[in-house]
Order: sequence, then C-alpha cells, then structure tokens
Amino acid sequence: MSELSHVDADGNVRMVDVSGKATTQRRALVSGLLRITEAHRKAIGNLPKGDALTIAQIAGIQGGKRCSDLIPLCHPVPLSHLDVSIRLTDEGIFIAGAARTDAATGVEMEAYTAVVVAGITLIDMLKGVSPDLELTDVKLVEKTGGKRDWRRE
Repeated sequence: MSELSHVDADGNVRMVDVSGKATTQRRALVSGLLRITEAHRKAIGNLPKGDALTIAQIAGIQGGKRCSDLIPLCHPVPLSHLDVSIRLTDEGIFIAGAARTDAATGVEMEAYTAVVVAGITLIDMLKGVSPDLELTDVKLVEKTGGKRDWRRE
C-alpha cells in the first residue's frame, strides 16, 4: 500500500501541505442516482415543500461550497465554478456535480459533496411520499489538472 497522504510518519492525521504544488486549472465531475418509486415520480412538481429539483440543485451548490467545513482535512478551495444538474430519468433522478478551480489541490470532494447534498435534499423532500428512496452510484466520472488526468471508462 502506498503512503497515506493524510497520515504523518508517526501515524497522526494531518492536513496535506500543498504549498509546494503548482497552481493549475483543476476540474472534477461526479454523478449519482436517486432511485425513486412511481409514487415519487408522480409527486414531483406537486410537493408541499416546493420544486424539489430546483431546491436540490441550490442545496447541492451550497453544499459543495461548504465542503471544507464538513470534511475535516479538506482544503478550502477557491471555486471558480460549481454546477449541479438534476434530471428525471427512467432509472430515477440523475444528479451531476461539476467543480472547477485554479489551485494547488483538486475539487473532487467539492463535486462529491454537491451531488450527495443534492441527493439527500431530494430524499428530504420526497420521504413524505414514501421512505423507499436510495441514493446510489455516487462516483467520480472525470478529473483534470494536478498530477494526472483521470476518466472513468
């Protein structure tokens, strides 16, 4: 196993020192799926709490912006862009989060946080219809910048 970057030689946790790393343009794309029932599908657009898809989109953006407040060793990153897109599909509600920055560290965690917060916001809005909801398939799709670019096959 390779050396863990958040653990020092004595086994203590630490925030990674990125001061020596070059500032580069970095981007991350994360996606997830909220599996819903037919009852949820029929209720969307008719919920007492309002427009679930728009509220979840805003919540996802807010969540991504607060990532370093939620994840203890995550660096605060100056986001140049954070987008959350949400759409109803045959499988459920597809959620995508795209984050971009010019920094010495990446924005994968911000994109993950945006997707998960959007997903749990949808759960909060739809649970009154039925608690039979499943946030699944949350995964990094692509990242660019830093040591290497990466794309899921």
